Amino acid sequence: MESMLNKLKSTVTKVTADVTSAVMGNPVTREFDVGRHIASGGNGLAWKIFNGTKKSTKQEVAVFVFDKKLIDKYQKFEKDQIIDSLKRGVQQLTRLRHPRLLTVQHPLEESRDCLAFCTEPVCASLANVLGSWDNLPSPLPSDIKEYKLYDVETKYGLLQVSEGLSFLHSSVKMVHGNITPENIILNKSGAWKIMGFDFCVQSTNPSEQEPKFPCKEWDPNLPFLCLPNPEYLAPEYILSVSCETASDMYSLGAVMYAVFNKGKPIFEVNKQDIYKSFSRQLDQLSRLSSSTLQNIPEEVREHVKLLLNVAPAVRPDADQMTKIPFFDDVGAMTLQYFDSLFQRDNLQKSQFFKGLPKVLPKLPKRVIIQRILPCLTSEFVNPDMVPFVLPNVLLIAEECTKEEYIKLILPDLGPVFKQQEPIQILLIFLQKMDLLLTKTPPDEIKNSVLPMVYRALEAPSIQIQELCLNIIPTFANLIDYPSMKNSLIPRIKNACLQTSSLAVRVNSLVCLGKILEYLDKWFVLDDILPFLQQIPSKEPAVLMGILGIYKCTFTHKKLGITKEQLAGKVLPHLIPLSIENNLNLNQFNSFICVIKDMLNRLEAEHKTKLEQLHVMQEQQKSLDIANQMSGSEEARPSSTGSQIDKVFNNGTDLLTSGCDSKENEMSSIQRKASLTLEEKQKLAKEQEQAQKLKSQQPLKPQATTVTPPVKQTKDLTDTLIDNMSSLTSRPINQAQVASSNSFSSVPSMGVGMGFSSPIDNTKRNMTNGLNTNMGFQTAGFTMGAGLATQNFFSGPSATGATKMNIVPPANMPNYSAMNAASAVSPLTQQNRPPDMSALDNLFGPQKPKVSMKQLAQQKSSQWVNQFVPPPGSPNTSNTALGPQMNMIGQPGFGIQGNPFFSPQNFAQPANTMTNSSSASNDLKDLFG
Repeated sequence: MESMLNKLKSTVTKVTADVTSAVMGNPVTREFDVGRHIASGGNGLAWKIFNGTKKSTKQEVAVFVFDKKLIDKYQKFEKDQIIDSLKRGVQQLTRLRHPRLLTVQHPLEESRDCLAFCTEPVCASLANVLGSWDNLPSPLPSDIKEYKLYDVETKYGLLQVSEGLSFLHSSVKMVHGNITPENIILNKSGAWKIMGFDFCVQSTNPSEQEPKFPCKEWDPNLPFLCLPNPEYLAPEYILSVSCETASDMYSLGAVMYAVFNKGKPIFEVNKQDIYKSFSRQLDQLSRLSSSTLQNIPEEVREHVKLLLNVAPAVRPDADQMTKIPFFDDVGAMTLQYFDSLFQRDNLQKSQFFKGLPKVLPKLPKRVIIQRILPCLTSEFVNPDMVPFVLPNVLLIAEECTKEEYIKLILPDLGPVFKQQEPIQILLIFLQKMDLLLTKTPPDEIKNSVLPMVYRALEAPSIQIQELCLNIIPTFANLIDYPSMKNSLIPRIKNACLQTSSLAVRVNSLVCLGKILEYLDKWFVLDDILPFLQQIPSKEPAVLMGILGIYKCTFTHKKLGITKEQLAGKVLPHLIPLSIENNLNLNQFNSFICVIKDMLNRLEAEHKTKLEQLHVMQEQQKSLDIANQMSGSEEARPSSTGSQIDKVFNNGTDLLTSGCDSKENEMSSIQRKASLTLEEKQKLAKEQEQAQKLKSQQPLKPQATTVTPPVKQTKDLTDTLIDNMSSLTSRPINQAQVASSNSFSSVPSMGVGMGFSSPIDNTKRNMTNGLNTNMGFQTAGFTMGAGLATQNFFSGPSATGATKMNIVPPANMPNYSAMNAASAVSPLTQQNRPPDMSALDNLFGPQKPKVSMKQLAQQKSSQWVNQFVPPPGSPNTSNTALGPQMNMIGQPGFGIQGNPFFSPQNFAQPANTMTNSSSASNDLKDLFG
């Protein structure tokens, strides 16, 4: 990498040194800055051509420099001859002014080391283009090495040289004397210009007489720079020492031959024996065959043959050559017209520019950019011509790359963007807006292009507004979002609201509908849709435009309308519009179709939302109940044991506890907030019922005897429904009263204690001291007759209670069966039946549902039959059962402190009832 940089540095240094040494001290450097070496030209390609700029105006020029070091090998008098010849050629060129001659912008200046003068900007000499690279920089410039002449350039270039010769021969009465590729210069635009008047011959006769041109004899002893190029010199120069205008025409024919043969001249000349070479050439010219001219186009081949004729009188003159059919090419004529454009009036120019778009596609791109584009942009100073020139400039811009457009076209378009008159300029720009937005840099778009669009929307002309609104959707995707949101959309809305033209209003709505996809959803909902309600007119076209915007927004997958907007703003606006009298049947159907679609989506979305909310509320409720019950168990672990004791001590306490707790709850609610009158009346009734329940007499125990059922094998599956229904209709007091000394059963306590699985400590749902889901499976523990000395609680390691004898003491009263109506308060009777949904999962859906009361009665009978032996069996004395029954009534008979009620001895069913009021109602039925 370092070596490459060093090489580049040395090259730059060398070039700079060459330029500095070439022009150092020359007066030209006072006014012009000299750039890089680009080409060579003149007789023998002796002149180096540099880029340059004028210091005062920054105008681009070409600097021709002749370095005197090239002639150091010559003697002084030879050097002087060379310098005089070069000076004469430049001075003669400076005096002549014609479009076909190279224009001198600064005359020749001489210094000790060089000669220099400045001309119009130059690309190269024709000799450089054809492959003669003498006196060129190293490495060779790529633009010269890769330069290719197109047919249209060749035709028009030769035509230009012919016109230049016509000017010299007819107007100046001068013979150039050295028409060669070295003396034909291609300027920056590609035009061919004549220079090198070192050997020109002026007519000695007065202008009104036949011109006479003196000729010097060929001197082979002179330096080669003091002699014309013999390869392009007419034979009469050497052989007859005469010259005339036809001599230049021979040179033109030789140049045409070289152009079509890659720079190779028609004859090679031996400069040492020039006379012999020309004599041989003369013979060849007289027998010139078609094969020699085979590379020349057929339409001009005969003319070239005439130009190369030995007899000067046969050769066509310059004016005749300009009119041959070969030059009647469309491209050549177009380029010729551009060169004479300054001579035309506006009408002629307008007609020419109208037909130019048909010709431009036939021309090479480089020719268009170099030759045609500068001529077109120069017409922008004439406002009347801009509408005719601008379409051609934009057509050229389409074929240019973005870099070429920015460099060559955009600088000239800048002032045109700001022109408001004539109005056609705006129309043309709007039609090519996609091109401008694609190739113009973002800053220039923001500063020049979009302001032009804004002016079109605000233009007083309705046609301009309509055209702008129709074109905007075609390039909306190229406009940046902030400009569209903050500048374009507000102007479209203003055009819709403020115009008096129905067409503008409808086109504004159509334009908005087409560019919706490039806008943000919330901008549409917050800005575009509310704007629709501000439109005052109710014409059918306007209403359908409004409906179209609503429909596009509603159906577009990126936009959409929220259900709140649909319900609150859109439907209340659309429904009244749908019944406007101006609408026909099809338009009304369109409105109704959109409204129905909106209603269907509104219904579906809101229904889905409510369903989701319902599911979430149910889940949250379940979580809250589980958390509350878990917290209450941890906070009050001892209360559950005491409530179980209360169940065994006094059944009526359980009935009243629910009322007491409800009373406390109501009073706490009353403290928190003021109650309504209805709530106060309800609360008073509940308090009154609670007082009545407390004032009732306690239950009088009576001994009852239940006849043991006859054991027989039965198919429970077949008779399940009948047994359950019979239990429902069976009166509680049907059992006969037995002797007071025998304990048979307690019908009012229908609690069957059977536990099937260990209870979960963290999820015990205990209400009033009892598990509300106690099962009645036969597995678990049983309370049967046992020894009098056997302890009721077997020990910590027992998984269940062992069998024991339970004998009532002498003072223990017998419990007679009581009617439910006499044992339960009116409050209990008014309560609705208990919710037994928790037991549905236990018994399965295939079994009939049985109430807690019926189940308790059934299990009570089974329990008595299991624990009470038949009459006359042993171990039924009061002493055997007394201690255990006394233990039931003791306060210690609870959960805490008893190993029997350890967690592993409790089983919780799969489906747990968590409603405390439901459990309370079940207990009421048990003790009914």
